[in-house]
Amino acid sequence: MDGFVRVPVREQDAKERAKNFREVCLGYNKEEAESEATRCLNCKNPKCVEGCPVSIDIPAFIQQVKEGNVEGAYQTISKSSALPAVCGRVCPQESQCEGRCVRGIKGDPVSIGKLERYVADTAREMGIVPEGAKEKKNKKVAVIGSGPSGLTCAGDLAKMGYDVTIFEALHEAGGVLVYGIPEFRLPKTSVVKKEIENVKALGVKLETDVVIGKSVTIDELMEKEGFEAVFIGSGAGLPRFMNIPGEQAMGVFSANEFLTRSNLMKAFDESSTTPIMRPKKCVVVGGGNVAMDAARTALRLGSEVHVVYRRGEEELPARKEEVGHAKEEGIIFDLLTNPVEIHEDENGWVKSITCIRMELGEPDESGRRSPVEIPGSEFEIECDAVIMSLGTSPNPLISSTTEGLDVNRRKCIVADESNGQTSKKGVFAGGDAVTGAATVILAMGAGKAAAKGIDEYLSK
Repeated sequence: MDGFVRVPVREQDAKERAKNFREVCLGYNKEEAESEATRCLNCKNPKCVEGCPVSIDIPAFIQQVKEGNVEGAYQTISKSSALPAVCGRVCPQESQCEGRCVRGIKGDPVSIGKLERYVADTAREMGIVPEGAKEKKNKKVAVIGSGPSGLTCAGDLAKMGYDVTIFEALHEAGGVLVYGIPEFRLPKTSVVKKEIENVKALGVKLETDVVIGKSVTIDELMEKEGFEAVFIGSGAGLPRFMNIPGEQAMGVFSANEFLTRSNLMKAFDESSTTPIMRPKKCVVVGGGNVAMDAARTALRLGSEVHVVYRRGEEELPARKEEVGHAKEEGIIFDLLTNPVEIHEDENGWVKSITCIRMELGEPDESGRRSPVEIPGSEFEIECDAVIMSLGTSPNPLISSTTEGLDVNRRKCIVADESNGQTSKKGVFAGGDAVTGAATVILAMGAGKAAAKGIDEYLSK
């Protein structure tokens, strides 16, 4: 295979995987990884590093893979990332590191994400763990939320020697990694739990079932429990809806609820004590990664699935890999289409949804062409479930119970993106709680920046 074409990655057959929750992508083996690593040009000015939100030394770890030095590659990645096995699976590499790879100018970019996954998975099998702090500091830091931003911030602070405690509202740690992303994309036991164990091995303490703002407030953590700094990485778990007629019908879910019940509560298992509805025909409204996750989950529950999105295929915000997998599995895309009304049967359950055709007009403030309704183009899709995947916003509980913490009009916490500092002294924030719903790796980048900011603040 020449240097212009990447080594293909093995996957479950589409027809087979559409019926199970096992991981779709099977990853590289040693031979495949080392072969792909030879494609890296080891650039003196690596653009791939510039495209990585956590600034992993990508050429260095790939050269170590090429040499068969998995432990060295893992420690190189771990200096910058607390969650390499996660990032290797769910990062949008095509628009970040791989999007900057010079190999991509005349051929395929180096498969950086799959190589990162190979290193993390192999290191786990070999029992290799990240290196901890050489010296401890007698200073306590609280981290709110155990999602990607919280785990990253906690891990980095622990490596610096701080006494870190994570407070998680749910009964299980991981945030969106456990409740939002399905098992077939991100295995919970073999990947997420192991990554969390690695963070705890650095000395990080973890307390679950602690709802900040109810169980204890940020002010109480700082004034009564001796925490000298606090990082808020509580995510954005409050779903948005369209506010169209019929949206209160039974059988209408937010993607957040649908995925949480399936992923965290294992509702897809027929023996589950909290089973979820198994729709016969389902409409998923939205075009992002969460919409793809919801659609592919519904498919695995036995549903015919339609994805309704108001723009065209080029404008779909979901990763191309996820869209491709969804199509291979048989999901139907109704593009340039927007819902206008949901209809109920005599018992109050969804029976159909009326949509209208759209066309693209002038670009909006985001630079994307605005969708415009085509009058008289309404049509109906019969269905027994509708899943709304329109984004999420932060829960206002923390901001409303913390004195002096500023939020913007979207109820997101206002924080300096360079160091996470909020309007309240000693309180930092990052990830979806600040930006609204975004990617795992961007949340990690924010957690990393905040750890550095906290260290600078506590070192004064």
